[in-house]
Amino acid sequence: MASIKDVAAEAGVSVATVSRVLNGHPSVSATARTRVLAAVEALDYRPNAVARSLRTDQTHTLGLVISDVMNPYFTELARSVEEEARALGYSVIIGNADERPELQDHHVRTLLDRRIDGLLVSPTDGGSPLMLDAARAGTPMVFVDRWIPGVDVPVVRSDGRAAVRDLVAHLHRLGHRRLAIIAGPAATTTGRERVDAFREALGAHGLALPDAYIGQGDFQAESGRRVTEGFLDLPQPPEAVFAADNLMALGALDAIRARGLRVPHDMALAAFDDIPWFVHTDPPITAVAQPTGELGRAAVRALVDRIEGRTPRSVTLPARLVVRRSCGEVPAEKPADDPAENPAWNRSQS
Repeated sequence: MASIKDVAAEAGVSVATVSRVLNGHPSVSATARTRVLAAVEALDYRPNAVARSLRTDQTHTLGLVISDVMNPYFTELARSVEEEARALGYSVIIGNADERPELQDHHVRTLLDRRIDGLLVSPTDGGSPLMLDAARAGTPMVFVDRWIPGVDVPVVRSDGRAAVRDLVAHLHRLGHRRLAIIAGPAATTTGRERVDAFREALGAHGLALPDAYIGQGDFQAESGRRVTEGFLDLPQPPEAVFAADNLMALGALDAIRARGLRVPHDMALAAFDDIPWFVHTDPPITAVAQPTGELGRAAVRALVDRIEGRTPRSVTLPARLVVRRSCGEVPAEKPADDPAENPAWNRSQS
């Protein structure tokens, strides 16, 4: 990759002259400007994204890089970020990483090149040198939902441990003892944290988590389908499966149905990350719900504090368990012909 020194050598000018041309400084002669621009094109030079993000002027634009725009959780998160940013006088440019680290870094680099004032990121993994460099260079940045350990920037996230404990206790009360998890990527903090929380919660009830009951997914529906098929092929399949995100839960539901089996009669199913669709599945899916809208709003406020010279703080909000009917729950009473006349039944659906 060409450097600014390469451009200067190609154009026969100083590095300072190249810098002035790239920044639109009026003191450069037309001849020097032409030579520099020709060298930039010939060498396919791209200015360093981190260096260009260090500036004193503001564009009132924020960058948001989310892990998967097709995931309803991140769609809702992006919407709340955009709404809060607009209320505070900022616009938002969104990049979709599609759970791919290289695409994540492409969006981060592009956003910094576009002179955004600050960056919100839900990292796809913990090993991005670009984000490490950006943080060290002082680029205003906030991690939302996921984070990179050891990088000193504010983190806005939810804590799902208590909700996972509630879920496991709920499954235990329903009589389930063989519990499995479809895990998210181990490279993500949320992927690791949810497995740890599940294992700890099982231990509190004297239950183990065998390796055979840990299926490695990638927060995509197809991986939920694949892992669940593996569970069903075991000599002793699990009685209940906990999917560590909503898309993997939908994939698990497809796999169970493809075998001619039913939820929860043949296998119970629960998910992390509640979504509106779960009310409309048959049966409605029990899930851990994050305060998604508030997470997005809090992340924007933290980033704007950083941009405007105030001291931002990390924020951790609690998740909660939403009980429906996918784990063998029984309504409090038989539903009336008109669901609106039966409050107990309605509460079980929400």
